[in-house]
Amino acid sequence: MLSNHIQNGIETAKLAWSRLPTSEENESNDLERDCGVSGSSVESLDYEIIENYAYREEQAHRGKLYTGYSVMVKWFFSLLIGIGTGLAAVFINLAVENFAGWKFAATFSIIQHSYFAGFLVYMLINLALVFSSVFIITQFAPAASGSGIPEIKGYLNGVDTPGILLFRTLIGKIFGSIGSVGGGLALGKEGPLVHTGACIASLIGQGGSTKYHLRTRWLQIFQSDRDRRDLVTCGCAAGVAAAFRAPVGGVLFALEEVTSWWRSQLMWRVFFTSAVVAVVVRSAMGWCKSGNCGHFGSGGFIIWDISGGQEDYSFKELLPMAVIGIIGGLLGALFNQLTLYITYWRRKYLHKNGSRVKIIEACAVSFLTSLISFGLPLLRKCSQCPNLEENSGIECPRPPGMYGNYVNFYCPRDNEYNDLATIFFNTQDDAIRNLFSAKTFHEYSAQSLLTFLVMFYSLAVVTFGMAVPAGQFVPGIMIGSTYGRLVGMFVVNFYSKLNVEEGTYALLGAAAFLGGSMRMTVSLCVIMVEITNNLKLLPLIMLVLLISKAVGDVFNEGLYEEQAQLRGIPLVESRPKHYMRRLTAKEVCRNQKVVYFSRVVKVADIVSALRGCKHNGFPVIDYGRNGDTLVIGLILRSHLLVLLQSKVDFQHSFLPCSSRDGSLPVRHNFSDFVKPVSSKGLCIEDIHLTPDDLEMYIDLAPFLNPSPYVVPEDMSMAKVYNLFRQLGLRHIFVVPRPSRVIGLITRKDLLSEESEESTTVELQSTSVRAHHDKRALGKQADSEQPLLDSLLIR
Repeated sequence: MLSNHIQNGIETAKLAWSRLPTSEENESNDLERDCGVSGSSVESLDYEIIENYAYREEQAHRGKLYTGYSVMVKWFFSLLIGIGTGLAAVFINLAVENFAGWKFAATFSIIQHSYFAGFLVYMLINLALVFSSVFIITQFAPAASGSGIPEIKGYLNGVDTPGILLFRTLIGKIFGSIGSVGGGLALGKEGPLVHTGACIASLIGQGGSTKYHLRTRWLQIFQSDRDRRDLVTCGCAAGVAAAFRAPVGGVLFALEEVTSWWRSQLMWRVFFTSAVVAVVVRSAMGWCKSGNCGHFGSGGFIIWDISGGQEDYSFKELLPMAVIGIIGGLLGALFNQLTLYITYWRRKYLHKNGSRVKIIEACAVSFLTSLISFGLPLLRKCSQCPNLEENSGIECPRPPGMYGNYVNFYCPRDNEYNDLATIFFNTQDDAIRNLFSAKTFHEYSAQSLLTFLVMFYSLAVVTFGMAVPAGQFVPGIMIGSTYGRLVGMFVVNFYSKLNVEEGTYALLGAAAFLGGSMRMTVSLCVIMVEITNNLKLLPLIMLVLLISKAVGDVFNEGLYEEQAQLRGIPLVESRPKHYMRRLTAKEVCRNQKVVYFSRVVKVADIVSALRGCKHNGFPVIDYGRNGDTLVIGLILRSHLLVLLQSKVDFQHSFLPCSSRDGSLPVRHNFSDFVKPVSSKGLCIEDIHLTPDDLEMYIDLAPFLNPSPYVVPEDMSMAKVYNLFRQLGLRHIFVVPRPSRVIGLITRKDLLSEESEESTTVELQSTSVRAHHDKRALGKQADSEQPLLDSLLIR
């Protein structure tokens, strides 16, 4: 009977394995079908408000009551984002800590009888957890792979990568992180928590998930990409606050690292969201202290309290601390470069072979990690327990089944411990706590720390980029604290008369490596202070961060920028390149072919244009009384697809449609043109039109944006870049030099405190000056209007 069940299980596993995609092409058929003319899997977001006729009509019917209601809903959404992200972080930490606790308890219990059997159990548990993670990612949520921070950074920069904010991505991120981190891989859960918070914020902002029928209409109030961007920013800050229990660090992380546009109103809501997360996490930890969370301990939420360590430092220590910063910059830059090469090779050659290869790769790395973390401590001789202070709270050695400082692993005597197993055969949170610990002189030998540094550094480089959720915060802290403790051991021996703690240098090494790899300064500094609860070391952390970032910038860009470039995410940085000052807008768009529509256009012409080009925005022109060509606005590709699908605006006449009072008939609400976040949107291939439909006409005037941003053709590209970046634009029109000026707007005209009378006077005086200048220059034709020269950025 049992053999039949086993045989059935084997056959079921074989059948599931045979159904896995064998190539990357089979895995991405849906993506290839999605708007095949686009040629790229990313698309720009419309952060600019499209002020078409439907938008103006909707705004005209909204009063102060609606404005107050929208503000209240924004704050309510911030509350929900904080609660949701905090609960997700609690669930992930509970699961990871309990899996780790069961794993180490079972392993320590079995190795009392057989070390081989203990290794077998340890390896199989890790393998099962990692397999569950990679299977979820490859078969259910491919967008949940990696940390997700480069993709979220791209989204907040105006680039929409398909699938990064879906409900299934959220589920895959949560359960995939549990499997990958609980399986002992050299990665962390902090980066995925940032992505988790962003997914929760996006789902709340759109009212839930349409595909899984988890949608609430009363939450569907914010339908623009700009409002969703603000909510995702709150989610990113909430993720960092939940991961490190650092609410202020979460706010600064969102400001410094991921966002491209920031406002004071957004600062308040982000700060409120992070505060809510801190309350939720603290309440969960208080509940777990009563023993309701199983194996969950203080390591579940990162907080390495070293307030009882080194209280002061001398001028002589600044030199070795500066050396720590230099080493951190070098190792961080090397880490970025190695991960870039390996990830590029993995994506180009290895992962193209399909999901089976991804699963085999993850399982092989899991086996290698288990072999190293279990096997290397066996080769290390045990050390004698030191004489510890009675009130230190540290026990040496730890009894079997426990993990922490001074682990007794394969030691012949009861008063001995294995220093390599103390950091290798442990959870990463507890290993970092051991490295940061004060009053533990000579706990580790230099040989053990150097061995761990080389092996864990190599494992982190190889693991990063696999098809599992992976963060680099905690592995970076592990690497940095290891070499920092090495430097601390040297300082203790060299400056024997000074009150020096090795754990202090471990903290500085962790900050230096993260600064050299991720190139964060202010937010990372605050996060390190919050998680260590030691404000006295703030100047030293600032020093090593500045040095490590300066050294790392000499060699390459930060980790997230490198990975975003590798993933094909076109980030628009805050400053233009130097060569752009020598170029003009006309020179950049010289070879572009502009595709435009007339105001009243034939349906067949629209379909032909959409199928023949990949543009997402099209100029719309009309003709004046004298036959002059007038540029009347911009219409988006997504709006055209909505018009083609609905067919309600089709007309037989090629004449513009307007009522007797001059208003334009609108049969759509503004919400009809909103692009759904959790779906791919419409494609021209999805729309079916009859031959009669193709002979109809559409008047585009009610649906276009009548006031797109326009720049003269001789404007420098540096100024165009700044305009594009600071306003969050998607398109800019490049036109010939305008022929006349109808007025000037100054700061005084923009201040709401000024009376309408003074504003009118200012504008009248401007118009008068313009009129006199016009008479001085000579008479020019009022009906002349510049023809659109080119579309600069699509």
